[in-house]
Amino acid sequence: MIARTGDGAETGEVPVTVVIATRNRREELLHTLGRLRSLPERPAVIVVDNASSDGTPGAVRDRFPEARVIRLSRNLGAPARNVGVQAARTPYVAFSDDDSWWEPGALRLAARTFAEYPRLGLLAAHVLVGSERVPDPINAALAATPLPEDAAQPGPSVLGFLACASVVRRRAFLDAGGFSAVLFFPGEEQLLAYDLAALGWDRCYVPGVVAVHHPSRTRGAAPARRQAELRNALLTVWLRRSARVALRETVRMAVRTFQDPDSRAAMLGALRRMPYAVNGRRRLPASVEADARLMETRP
Repeated sequence: MIARTGDGAETGEVPVTVVIATRNRREELLHTLGRLRSLPERPAVIVVDNASSDGTPGAVRDRFPEARVIRLSRNLGAPARNVGVQAARTPYVAFSDDDSWWEPGALRLAARTFAEYPRLGLLAAHVLVGSERVPDPINAALAATPLPEDAAQPGPSVLGFLACASVVRRRAFLDAGGFSAVLFFPGEEQLLAYDLAALGWDRCYVPGVVAVHHPSRTRGAAPARRQAELRNALLTVWLRRSARVALRETVRMAVRTFQDPDSRAAMLGALRRMPYAVNGRRRLPASVEADARLMETRP
């Protein structure tokens, strides 16, 4: 399934590899790679191409020979990042999308934070959006977590994050199984946060680590994306939450299907994938389930 081009450098000046999963966004990806090349930290970069048809692998090879390209024969969605993490040779992996990158110094600070906190499995970064560098609303949500404070952690605990603005400890990510093939994309982050928590890994928001996101102009149609987000939210509940919560959320979506076409499409999509979700079902430990319920109390 995998053909590789451009072996690239395995390490840079920081023990961090940037993994980018991409599909048919060649020009945006090349811009992002230019931003990453200019970083003083010089991280290793792995591009995982989800079967693009726009010449992305060749363009990366020609313009950025230092990057490693892993070309997939089919679109794996978010789990393409798993392939990049497996190929990385550094203890920490930062995720970028083809329309996001890291601020100078961010990855160096991330590496120091992981080294200082050995139980830290995932670091959620502060996100600035667009050329105006507007703070993403997710920053306030992560900072205002209802989860208990822990002075032994580098920041507020989280049970969700933005994938393109996150850094993981490679060992923790692989132990947790990475991003789920059942979900494909989007909304894949919460399940990984649950699985890291279930294994005892800390997940924290560290605002000093900054990512920049310039949302792509070629993002999928809004209704289709919302349908996939609703579908994956329900599948995530069935994959990890208690039976009571899973049934409650299923009933809620079923009620919405009478008036909301997106909920109707999401329910049908979830039903198609439900056998895989049931087969992969693994209840969260009681402490993590309690944290998940606490998160539901937040507006």
